[in-house]
Amino acid sequence: MHTIRHDWITTPITADILRGALDLEHTAHGVLPHRLPARARAQCADGQLAMAETQPSGVRLVFRTRATAVELDTLPTKRVYVGAPPRPDGVYDLLVDGRPAGRASVTGGNILTVDMATGTAENRPGPTGTLRFTGLPDGVKDVEIWLPHNETTELVALRTDAPVEPAPDRGRKVWLHHGSSISHGSDAASPTTTWPALAASRGGVELINLGLGGSALLDPFTARAIRDTPADLISLKIGINLVNTDLMRLRAFTPAVHGFLDTIREGHPTAPLLVVSPILCPIHEDTPGPGALDLAALSTGRLRFRATGDPAERASGKLTLGVIRDELARIVEQRADEDPNLHYLDGRDLYGQADFAELPLPDRLHPDAATHRRIGERFAELAFTAGGPFTDRSA
Repeated sequence: MHTIRHDWITTPITADILRGALDLEHTAHGVLPHRLPARARAQCADGQLAMAETQPSGVRLVFRTRATAVELDTLPTKRVYVGAPPRPDGVYDLLVDGRPAGRASVTGGNILTVDMATGTAENRPGPTGTLRFTGLPDGVKDVEIWLPHNETTELVALRTDAPVEPAPDRGRKVWLHHGSSISHGSDAASPTTTWPALAASRGGVELINLGLGGSALLDPFTARAIRDTPADLISLKIGINLVNTDLMRLRAFTPAVHGFLDTIREGHPTAPLLVVSPILCPIHEDTPGPGALDLAALSTGRLRFRATGDPAERASGKLTLGVIRDELARIVEQRADEDPNLHYLDGRDLYGQADFAELPLPDRLHPDAATHRRIGERFAELAFTAGGPFTDRSA
């Protein structure tokens, strides 16, 4: 059993050494980072949203220290899907002065067993685990520990062999991004290699990732959370969840998008605001939802999704990715005269037909690690380089 050295310094985990979270909940074990504020959480009892917003995509501990050894006690909640291959443990990424310096996982934790065929879930409590990074370079440095993007993580204790202080503000712009499980990180290899984290690194900005798996549904409370969060740059990736949940028809979709944008503009009237339509997803390009688990594939141990709607239902207002792209482009164009800082990006410029031929979606819905890298590089090039919507156009 690991014993705590007597010379360890324990530092309280507080908001001043945590970035990317909008709220910190004090629990029986420590603190639980949330990516939606308490008021938003109180307005929706959906279990999928509750799981997604407590998975700390983009959330990281950031501090300055001389320490050469760091320990972090956490209580993860690991997911097991009945009939599907085991999921790997969540990954923690260590950065020292902005450069990758280590990667590790925590064993133990709670086990959430999900039966996707029946929609039921069962939680079994488990023990706290310890993450350990040693051999860090001597001298003052900025340390970042990025929490697993896809594993709910309660933070129990932070220990170091030298004092810790909050890292100074580097004066970088804050980019807030909202989207679906693809933005959340889906099957990326680690928290710093989700496509938004990669794009933020290339763009030299501080990331707040409000990618919420299964939950980018134009919820008014999400718009208010974005409105009330300080940010210099904002992007919204809208579409896939609205199709695969079959949540609304075109009649509701258009005013919902306008309302979402109106709410954000109340708090960020002139910030560059980029609306991104869905990346290519062949099963839903012209076929409405709802999306469903492919039970035949699951019986052979493979996780795959399928579209269950009828393309003819588009005539009655059912949404497909093609319908959503056309409407988002039209909405942005309509608002452009009164909102010159509103921009549109076709998601197929991030991942399109040629990319699908080379890097198909393994489960027909989510990109893999290599595709996350490609999408992140493409987004950085289109948004953050000269002439992009996130560059200074006054220069």
